[in-house]
Formats: sequence, C-alpha cells, structure tokens
Amino acid sequence: MTDIELAKKAIDGNDAAFLELMFAHREALFKTALAYLKNEKEALEAIQEVTFRAYEKISTVRNPEYTKTWLIRIMMNYCRDVLKKQKRIVFDEEPLFQYGISDDYTYLEIEDAMKLLSEEQRELIYMRYLNEIKIKDIAEMKATPESTVKTRLYKTLGILKSYFEEKGGIRRV
Repeated sequence: MTDIELAKKAIDGNDAAFLELMFAHREALFKTALAYLKNEKEALEAIQEVTFRAYEKISTVRNPEYTKTWLIRIMMNYCRDVLKKQKRIVFDEEPLFQYGISDDYTYLEIEDAMKLLSEEQRELIYMRYLNEIKIKDIAEMKATPESTVKTRLYKTLGILKSYFEEKGGIRRV
C-alpha cells in the first residue's frame, strides 16, 4: 500500500492505517525532534505528543500526498513550543549528526557551522537534507514560492560553504 493510499484510509478514520502511517514516518519525525530538542528522551516524548495531535486532526488533512510534510510541520511547531517554554536555544552535548556517522568527528564541525545559521536557515537545512523534503513541499509548508525557498537554500549553503572554506575543508561542503 502506498503512502497516499494509507493516508487516505487514515483520513477516513481507519486507526490501523493511521498507526501504519505514523510508523512509516517515525524516523523523519524522530530526526526532526532530535534536531530541535537535542535530547533523545525529549524527542521520544515529542513523537508521542505529535502522534496524539495528529490522531486528533488527521481528518482535517486535505491533501493525502502531503501527509509526511503535515506531520513534520506538527513536529516542528511542537518542538518550537517546547523550546519557548524551556527558554533555551543552546545545543546539547549530544549532536544530531553523530547518528549514522562513523567514528570521525565531522559532525562536530557541522554542529559548529549550523550554529552560524538563523533558526529559519537551520530549519530549511533540516527539512531539505535531513528529512529529504522536496523544495516544492517546503514551499507549500512555508506558503512561499519555490523560487524563494531555492534562493534561501542557496544562500544558506553559501554560508556553510564559506565557513568550511575558512576552515580549509571545502571538500566536505
């Protein structure tokens, strides 16, 4: 069953389809939560809360093809609310990029580079490269033209490229 068919069933009130849909997108939701909250325990709590929120509102989804994007948007909003409540923006010692990377310390450099970016720029990088969301879908989420998203992404990548050029590691960009 495709994601769209699954989403259609979940929207129609099929609980099993909803659970399967959440299971299919659990990794993207976890990565998003971890990117924002920098704490595995809080990320797992975020998934529980987002699952509950999504279950309550799944019937309001108009376009089943954007269900993953809709879920990630809920997660981002939830994480922003948590951070506002905690009044913290500081990164934790356990960086996101250590997951899936071998024993080299490239992720530390990436974390340092990400600190240079604004929250909006980090969010754009997370959506595009961590969650592999298409530019078209990001544009729809942000209610901005695709060209604007491309320009912002290009500018953000330019900042990262400059940072790594200064560090002498242009091959990593």
